[in-house]
Amino acid sequence: MLIDSHCHLDRVGLGPYDGDFSRFLDRTREAGIGHMLCVSIDMESYPAMVTLVEGAEDISLSVGVHPNEEDTESPAPERLAELAQHPQNVAIGETGLDYFHCQGDLTWQHERFRRHIRAARLCNKPLIIHTRDAREDTLRIMREEGAGQVGGVMHCFTENWEMASQALDMGFYISFSGIITFRNADELRAVAARVPKDRLLIETDSPYLTPAPHRGKPNEPCYLTHMAEKLAGIHGMTTGEMVELTGNNFARLFLPNEVQGSSSN
Repeated sequence: MLIDSHCHLDRVGLGPYDGDFSRFLDRTREAGIGHMLCVSIDMESYPAMVTLVEGAEDISLSVGVHPNEEDTESPAPERLAELAQHPQNVAIGETGLDYFHCQGDLTWQHERFRRHIRAARLCNKPLIIHTRDAREDTLRIMREEGAGQVGGVMHCFTENWEMASQALDMGFYISFSGIITFRNADELRAVAARVPKDRLLIETDSPYLTPAPHRGKPNEPCYLTHMAEKLAGIHGMTTGEMVELTGNNFARLFLPNEVQGSSSN
């Protein structure tokens, strides 16, 4: 089952679907997407995001504030942990550090990141971590705050093997987006080849980072198959094998109770 481990369904353009989110979901399901994780970016839009997908059995949720969102509410760990009790919630994030889009004194990013890790530990749910041009500080804060106690995923990974290796050592998974299909992404594909198969995830990060051959169009979960195909080729597997592998990895990380329940039957 194709699982999009990271998408922003509340930000997908619905123009091709006459503004009808249900038609968009029908198209996504027809394309073979069996499950999606709809990831939070800020608190202001979070209630509407929850309302949009509430009750959909094939959509999970996260709660958190993106590191690029500077002028926005930054909830306390206890508040994040409380919001994470929603029955569809499976993770805290996305959170992390971004030194590419934000410059200057980024103490506020560090503190927000720490709050999210503390929240994840409070509610015992995995983290969705965004990191860009902030390798050393990201790993340092993860260690200092005990992120390895809950684990999670380094989403839309674009960093080097050294960072991937250290995140893997802390129990994290590595997720690859449409960037892995880009013509100039040879170094990233080399990193992907070294990630253990049982730690691989795929995502669209839609509506962003549209994969080849659809560059120039808004991204959608239905394009996820291109990431599965590319990663399958890198690891010498069939696309079907990669789909099954990443689906199982997602379930093990984000839906452990369901996995345990099914294995006990």
